Amino acid sequence: MTTHASTAPVPRVRRRPQWPVPAGLILLSLIPVIAGAARLTELTGGAAITAQNARFFASPVPVVTHILSVTTYSLLGAFQFLPSLRGRRGWHRIAGRILAPAGLLAALSGLWMAVFYPLPPGDGPALLVLRLVFGSAMAASIVLGVVAVVRRDFVRHGAWMTRGYAIGVAAGTQALTGLPWILLVGPPDEPTRAVLLGAAWVINVAVAEYVIHRRARRTVRVPAVAVPGPAAVVEVAGSVPDRRTVPAKRAASGEVESGRLDSRA
Repeated sequence: MTTHASTAPVPRVRRRPQWPVPAGLILLSLIPVIAGAARLTELTGGAAITAQNARFFASPVPVVTHILSVTTYSLLGAFQFLPSLRGRRGWHRIAGRILAPAGLLAALSGLWMAVFYPLPPGDGPALLVLRLVFGSAMAASIVLGVVAVVRRDFVRHGAWMTRGYAIGVAAGTQALTGLPWILLVGPPDEPTRAVLLGAAWVINVAVAEYVIHRRARRTVRVPAVAVPGPAAVVEVAGSVPDRRTVPAKRAASGEVESGRLDSRA
């Protein structure tokens, strides 16, 4: 008796370009990084003391801590959105152990400056409240992200860390929301400045929520092919590989919802 083996065509997987998102985040981060470098040069180079920088000369430790931690957090954090690196467990864990303390330092030093530094010209109570709200939200997001990864809840870990990073790089977005107003209208007054800076935080948080919900809806399509063993390894796309053995019938049957398996975002 003669049998003929039938082979099903393997679907071609279209690879998306990996660098646009990390490159965009790095460019966005360069705005506060360059401003921070200029501030450090000002503090160490004996610049003239003005109404805008007197508070930094009077108490330099918080602002230096903030600049160094934000620089590390924003630049290193951008590479966590690169799939080829995020898929490496060693890289993801080592970078995460640097990013979480750096992000907390950035948030807490920012809160310290908001509370204890005198308000500079152009700022007001509304902007102070916004800084306290979003600085606290950033710190809380990082803490919740760490708690989630300790519990091995990688989906929530990725969501919380994405929110924290979005708030942390809002300084770059604030330059984009404020610059057109300055060029077209002139220096903003206190209420307008609060609205422009607050809009940047809201934009970043909205983008982060879009990314999180899109990631949650993403499914992995597995070709219906014969699996030779009793179990198959399923890897959830768009996340750090978390290999789990599942029944072969389930792995070969169609789609596996990404939210049903633990994954690192």
